[in-house]
Parts: sequence; structure tokens; C-alpha cells
Amino acid sequence: LQDGLRSSSNSRSGSRERREEQTDTSDGESVTHHIRRLNQQPSQGLGPRGYDPNRYRLHFERDSREEVERRKRAAREQVLQPVSAEVLELDIREVYQPGSVLDFPRRPPWSYEMSKEQLMSQEERSFQEYLGKIHGAYTSEKLSYFEHNLETWRQLWRVLEMSDIVLLITDIRHPVVNFPPALYEYVTGELGLALVLVLNKVDLAPPALVVAWKHYFHQRYPQLHIVLFTSFPRDTRTPQEPGGVLKKNRRRGKGWTRALGPEQLLRACEAITVGKVDLSSWREKIARDVAGASWGNVSGEEEEEEDGPAVLVEQLTDSAMEPTGPSRERYKDGVVTIGCIGFPNVGKSSLINGLVGRKVVSVSRTPGHTRYFQTYFLTPSVKLCDCPGLIFPSLLPRQLQVLAGIYPIAQIQEPYTSVGYLASRIPVQALLHLRHPETEDPSAEHPWCAWDICEAWAEKRGYKTAKAARNDVYRAANSLLRLAVDGRLSLCFYPPGYSEQRGTWESHPETAELVLSQGRVGPAGDDEEEEEEELSSSCEEEGEEDRDADEEGEGDEDTPTSDPGSCLTARNPYALLGEDEC
Repeated sequence: LQDGLRSSSNSRSGSRERREEQTDTSDGESVTHHIRRLNQQPSQGLGPRGYDPNRYRLHFERDSREEVERRKRAAREQVLQPVSAEVLELDIREVYQPGSVLDFPRRPPWSYEMSKEQLMSQEERSFQEYLGKIHGAYTSEKLSYFEHNLETWRQLWRVLEMSDIVLLITDIRHPVVNFPPALYEYVTGELGLALVLVLNKVDLAPPALVVAWKHYFHQRYPQLHIVLFTSFPRDTRTPQEPGGVLKKNRRRGKGWTRALGPEQLLRACEAITVGKVDLSSWREKIARDVAGASWGNVSGEEEEEEDGPAVLVEQLTDSAMEPTGPSRERYKDGVVTIGCIGFPNVGKSSLINGLVGRKVVSVSRTPGHTRYFQTYFLTPSVKLCDCPGLIFPSLLPRQLQVLAGIYPIAQIQEPYTSVGYLASRIPVQALLHLRHPETEDPSAEHPWCAWDICEAWAEKRGYKTAKAARNDVYRAANSLLRLAVDGRLSLCFYPPGYSEQRGTWESHPETAELVLSQGRVGPAGDDEEEEEEELSSSCEEEGEEDRDADEEGEGDEDTPTSDPGSCLTARNPYALLGEDEC
């Protein structure tokens, strides 16, 4: 244990935490010192119309130094034990406690007689009251991370005011995490809008589990329209190699046009609009995309992005956030506006790319990547509105939030307990072929703790600290968490009762239908080239790992270079991604 303690003090995590104690995180807003602001953007002062590029930074409650140290000790001392399948069953009532103060802030009533300053002041007071109720009812240890930035909530208000149909995008691996019941009640009740639940990334979960989650939401929330979606379908009938954890697939050619779910979404919108909007242009577009993908043009990504009709993109500035009356005129000018809402990393941007048929939105695993809402005209009669990712308050374990990609991995002060949470639910040691750091015999049984897994992965990957050349357990822990967020170490949660009824769901007719659907639209032979590339020994994904604070001095919350957007003027922004991330 003493070696582990010395390693921590010499690794980047120790220096990073020392810097954080001395960092002034003030950015001109009146919030308490308990709030941590992430994703600092380089700024030369206020831009046109008084725009501040840091106004939409993620604001989370700061963990105390004592809590961070307590979790570090637990990661070194607690022996990991596999949990039962029943523990993986997640009930939405345990996460959000419907009817409690775990709500989301509403825009307070206003009138045209109010000035902009009066309106902003009223919204600020209302928001502080909202935060006070939540923190008064629950302790910090029980609460999850959630958004403390009023500017980001204002984006949600505006998107809801503009929308005729609301899409709530969730990750199929843990959909109840991304489904706040308060939002469902508000959209379907007070606003009287249709809510479409999109179960995204269905390629990352077994088809039987996808169908089980679909029926779970249908039974609990009957007003929902449910759509299954993935931008990267795969044929689930083809078994994956065990070594696939350490490989990544790069899609070339018509990758976005193979998305599974656009036609389901169109049918849902047709059922909602009941002929009030002409959606024939959308159906024709889907037919063109399918025909183009089947034709098998594999000339490369550059040609792909130039093909087809242009998509009109509106990047709405602060003027769009100024007080305007919520328009209750549905389908104005014969256009249906579809608002896309969801937590960070549920694949909102990838979903829009899948609907368009090519990349029009940059995608990133970093929460807060989409910082203000934008609109895209999919066809002349269909407008998509992309809202920044929002984290609603809940009672979710913070370790699960990290694994769900809700908290930026590069900014985590203590990643080890999240690794332990993952390793007690899936066999990380076996999947990665790890050798225990305290034994020479790989076949010998030895108890593992979270710190051991991080040290074994650092040894296997060659992650060393710069000064003392010890195993860099902090970097190794971040690397493991990225594998989980990407879905290469896939942790899926179940609806209540799934363990007992697994056989029923596996033999369900919808399960077989989903398997066939993914096989039809997934990669096939010469139509699409799949490139498998072994991860480099020095970096999990070149151009991504280093970008997210792998070097000493990076990753601090106020360091401009830690954000991928800080050097976009010199390089192609899509080249930074390395791969199309879902």
C-alpha cells in the first residue's frame, strides 16, 4: 500500500489535485465555492452581442478533499466481489423518486412588460430556490452530479418552446438513467406535446435486453412513442472476438446512411402529426439514403459529405435566448420542429448525423461538447433542434454516472472507485487478460481491488509517470473508463425482473425481428470497409487520449488546452475525433 501511496503522489493525479486547491474558478458569476466549472474555453473577452464562450460550461458540485481521499483508500483496500444479476436490475423509482424535489427548473412566469434585466433576475432567484430545495432535502453524498448552470437550463426552455415534437434520447445500456420522469410529466402534461423516447446505441446491448427495456417503458409510460436507433448497426448473429475490446472499427463510405431507426422515427412522427404536415419529402430522403448505401459507394468520407442536397444549419446565438412568447402554434408554416433532448454522451449528435445521412454535427465523448442549441433542416418540412446535453438531479451512484459518460473523464479527481464499480459487474480482468501486480504466476488466484486493476492495466499498456517511471494508475484508470464509455467494455443494466424472465425475452418475436433488422442494415461485405486497428501501446486512441489531459499540466479545469475546440482553427475538426463515435 505504501508503494501505491507514493505512486499517487508522484503521478499526475496528485499534482492535479494540488493545483485545483489553488485554482480560482471564478468566471464572473455569483455562485458558491462548492461548484466546480468544467471545460474552460479560451476567451479574449466578450464577443459580439456580449457573448461569453464560457457561459455554458458544465457546473457540478465539487467533491470535498476528505471525500476524495476516503474513496481512494477504499479503492486500495476493498476486495472486489462479483455482484449477482439481480443487482444489475435498475428501477427508475430508485433513481429519481417521482414526486420528490428531484425535478428540473422551470422558467418562471413573465410578461412583455418586464425588461430583460428583470426577467434574468427573476430566473436567477427561481433557480437558486430550486437548488436550495434539492440540497436541503438530500445530502451531497446521496445526490448525483447534476447541472448547476442556469444558462444551460435556459437552452432547454427555449428548445421546449420551439418544439412540436420532443425526442428524448437515452442510452440503451442504462435508459432509466437518462429518463427523468419529471420531464415526461411536463412535456406530455403541461405542454401537451408528444414525447418520443429514442433507445439509442442498440448495437451495444443484446437484442433481448433492448426489447425488454422497450416493454418496460411502454407499460410505465403509455403516452410514449418508442423508437430503437443506432448509427452503427452490426449483425448480432456474428459472434464478436474476445480480443475485440482492444480494437476499434473505423467506418468508411456510407456509414451514416446505414443507421437503424430513421424509418421508425418517421412512422412515429406521422402518427403524431396525423396529416397536418407533409412528411413525404422525409420518406423520399430515407429511400434515397437506403438506395445510395445499397449501391455501395465506398469512395471515402470526403465524397460522402459532399453528396446529396445541402442541409441548412442555423447556429442560434444569444438573440435566440431573449424573451419571446412560447409559440403554441403547431407546425407553423407547414414545418414540424423536432427537439432533441438528452444527457451527455447518449448520442444526440450521432442520431442527427444518422438522420441526415452524413456528418453535419461533430461528435465527442466529452460531456458538454454541444454548448448551445442549433437547428438543422432535414427536409423543407422537417426541422431538427439539437439541445446541449443536460444532467438532471437524481440519486444515481456517481460511479455509474462516470461510466455512463455523464461526467468528463479527464476532469475526474478520483477515478478508481468507478473502475471498481465496473469490475464488480463485468469481468474486466478476464476481458483484458490482466496479471495481478503482486503475483508472478498468471494462473494463481489472488484477490483484486480497484487499485490492482488500474496498476495491472498500466503495466500492460506501459503507462508510466514522467518523474519516477512508476505505473501511472491515474492514466490507466481513465483509460479503462473510456473503454467503458465507448462500449468496448460494455456494462448493461436490466429492467426489474429481467433476470427471471431472460428466457422469455430471448424467445420473444420482437427479439428475432430486431436481430434480422440489424443484419439487414449492418455492414455487409464489399458495401462498406471496416478497418480494425490495434490500439497503440502509448495511447488508447491517438489524438484523443493526449487531448483529454494525459500529459502533466493538462486536464485542469481552467487549462484552455484541455478542450478539443481550442485548436480547431489549425486542423480539420473531424480529424481530431479519430473515429465516428456514437
